Amino acid sequence: MKSNRIIISFLGAGLAGLTGWAEVTIPITTPNTALVLKAADNGRVYQQYLGKRLANDDEYAKTRCGAEAYITHGMEDYFEPALHINHADGNQSTLLKYAGHNSETQADGSTLTTVRLSDEVYGDNVNLFYVTYPDVDIVKSWTEITNGEKKPVEMEKYASSMLHFNAPAYYLTQFNGDWADEVNATELPLSFGKKVIDTKLGARPNMFVSPFFQLSLGEPAGEDSGDVLVGTLGWTGNFRFTFEVDNDGRLRVISGINPYGSQRVMAKGETFTTPEFIFTLSDKGRGQASRQFHDWARKYQVHKGDESRMTLLNNWEATYFDFDEDKLIGLIGEAKELGVDMFLLDDGWFGNKYPRHSDTQGLGDWEETANKLPNGIGALTEAARKQGVKFGLWIEPEMVNPKSELYEQHKDWVITLPNRDEYYYRHQLVLDLSNPKVQDYVFGVVDGLMTKYPDIAFFKWDCNSPITNIYSNYEKEQSHLYVDYVRGLYNVLDRVKAKYPDLPIMMCSGGGGRSDYEGLRYFTEFWCSDNTDPVERLFIQWGYSQIFPSKVQCAHVTTWNKSASVKFRTDVAMMGKLGFDLKLDDLTPDEIRYCQNAIKEYNRLKPVILEGDQYRLVSPYSGNHTSTMYVGKDGRQAVVFAFDIFPRFKENLADVKLKGLDPKVVYTVREINRGDGSSRDAGSYTGDYLMKVGLPVFTLGKLTSRIYELNAL
Repeated sequence: MKSNRIIISFLGAGLAGLTGWAEVTIPITTPNTALVLKAADNGRVYQQYLGKRLANDDEYAKTRCGAEAYITHGMEDYFEPALHINHADGNQSTLLKYAGHNSETQADGSTLTTVRLSDEVYGDNVNLFYVTYPDVDIVKSWTEITNGEKKPVEMEKYASSMLHFNAPAYYLTQFNGDWADEVNATELPLSFGKKVIDTKLGARPNMFVSPFFQLSLGEPAGEDSGDVLVGTLGWTGNFRFTFEVDNDGRLRVISGINPYGSQRVMAKGETFTTPEFIFTLSDKGRGQASRQFHDWARKYQVHKGDESRMTLLNNWEATYFDFDEDKLIGLIGEAKELGVDMFLLDDGWFGNKYPRHSDTQGLGDWEETANKLPNGIGALTEAARKQGVKFGLWIEPEMVNPKSELYEQHKDWVITLPNRDEYYYRHQLVLDLSNPKVQDYVFGVVDGLMTKYPDIAFFKWDCNSPITNIYSNYEKEQSHLYVDYVRGLYNVLDRVKAKYPDLPIMMCSGGGGRSDYEGLRYFTEFWCSDNTDPVERLFIQWGYSQIFPSKVQCAHVTTWNKSASVKFRTDVAMMGKLGFDLKLDDLTPDEIRYCQNAIKEYNRLKPVILEGDQYRLVSPYSGNHTSTMYVGKDGRQAVVFAFDIFPRFKENLADVKLKGLDPKVVYTVREINRGDGSSRDAGSYTGDYLMKVGLPVFTLGKLTSRIYELNAL
C-alpha cells in the first residue's frame, strides 16, 4: 500500500508540470454510496458524481460532470465559494489544480482518501480528506490548507466540505429552538438564492440551532422512503451550513466553521485543519440515515461508545443550592434504595469567600464550601462506597462569576472587553481557553479533584454561557478567538482523556447548548435539555434521534408536569440514558416500587434500547400519539414504546405497524412495566403480521403510555 501511495503522488507531481493534463478519476465509495471526483484535462478537480453507487464503476464517466469539488473565490464562479484567501499582494483569487491523490485502509477498516491541490502561482496547498466507513455508509470530509507563500495570508472563508446536487427540487429540514425548547424540526423548500444556518454564540453554540440537517432530494423524504442527505459538523463552536441554489437549479452545500468574526491570518508555512463534516446518503428515507449515523457513532466516534451507561440519581431538583453533608448522604441512601448505579451531586458545592448559594457567585473557586461540606467531597464518595453506588460531580470549569476569587486574581484570563461595561449571561463570563495558562487551570480543575478524590466516577461538565464581551487578553489576532477557544477546549479534553481514559463525562450546556460529534469524542453522553417535561421530551428526543443514538441522550425523570404519571415520565426517560432527578419523599410507596421495577427492566433491556436499531413508528408531530421501537441487532428481541399525549374524543385508533423484525420469526408480545409492576401477555405473531398489520398500541387515555417487549420463539 505504501508503494502505491508513492506512485500516485509521483504521477500527480508529474502531471502538474505538463502543459496538458491527463484526466484522473478519484472514487470515494461505500457499498451503497459513491462520491466520484475527476481531475479534468485543465488540471482542476470536479465532482463527477454523488449518489447511490452504480453497479458498474466504468459508468461514472457517462454522468454529467458537475462543479469544482472545492470552489475558490476570485475566479469565474459567481456564487458562494468554499475558500477565500487574501494574498499579501492584495490579490484575492486562488486557483487550485490537481497535484495527486492516494487512498489507504486504516486500522479501523475505514478508507482514507487524500486529494492534493495546489495554486501554481502562489504556492498555497489544499488537501481534501475523505474517510469512508463501508459497514455503516458514512463519509467524513475535511480540509487542510497550507500557506506556501513568503508572507502571511488571511483566510476569509475556509470550509470543511462542499457538495453539489442537481435535482428537480430540494427540501431542507433544520432543527432550531431555544433554551428548554431544543431541536424543533422545520422543513422548507429551497429555491434560487441562499439559505444559511449558523451560530455565533461561541462556547454554547447550539442553544438556538443544532449542528445537523436533513436535505431531501426531489421530494420530501419520509421515514422509510425518499432520497435524503443527512449532515453534521464535528465542531464544538460556531458553525455555518450554506445551501445555495443557482440560476440553473443546481445546489451547493458548504459546511464548516462560521467565518463570522473569524478571519484567519496564517504565517508562512502554517497549516490550518478544518473540522470534520460527516454525512450519509439514504435512498430509504430518514430512518435508514439515522440508523447509519447511530451505528457509526457507537462504533467509531463516541467516547466509550461500545460500553453501557450508568443510571443515576441527581440532587438538583431535590435540593437546588440548599443542601449540606447530611442531606446529601441521605440522598445517596435514596440512590441505593432506588436501585440506580450512581449519585450525582450538582451545582452548589464550592466557594468559600463567595459561597455558591445561587448562580450569582463562586463560579471558578473549586474548593468545597466549608459550612456545607465540612468533610469535603471525600465524605460523600465514602458514603457512596458504603452504599454500593458510584459518585459523580457537577463542574463548570470554563466559566467564572465576576463575584469570585478567580476573577479577582486573574481578570486577564477572562474574555471581556477592556474599555466597555461587562455584559453577563447568567451572571457569568467565559474564561479564555485560547490562553495555555487557562487551559492548564481548566485541566487542573478535573485533575485536582481526581487526584484528591479518585473515587469520583463521573463528571457532569456544564457550560452555561455563550461568549460575551468578545475580546482576548492573550490573542494577537482577535479574529482568532472563536476558533482558538474551541481548540483550547480540545487541548484540555485531550489531556483529561489521556490521563483518565475510563472516566465518563456528560457534555452539558444549559441543556442542549452543546450537541456535536467532535465533543462526543471526549464525552460519553450529553444533556438534551433542561426541559424535562415528558411531553416536551418526546419531541426533543425525537429530534435528537435523527442523528444521535439513544446511548448518548441523557433523559431524567423529574417532577416537571405532574399531570403526567410517574410511569409516563419514566417510560419517556427509558428511551435514552435513564436518570432520576427527584426526592423519594415526593413519591408514594407505589410510585417508588414502580421506579425500582422500571430500573430493573431498563437494565435488562439496555442491550436493545442502547445498542439496537431504532425505528421511529409514529411522530409526535403527526398528531396526538407517538411510538418508537428498538430492535436488537440479531432481530430476536425488540421493545416498543407507545404514548398517548392528548387524544381526541372518540378518535379512531389505527394499529401501528412495527418495523425491523424478521418476517419469518414468531414473536411473543408482552406489555411490561405496567403501572402496578405487572406484565400482560399480548399474544404471539409473526414478524410478517406485526409489520403488515401491526398492534393496537394506542388508547384514548390522556398522558398514558405502554411498553411492549417482543421475543422470538
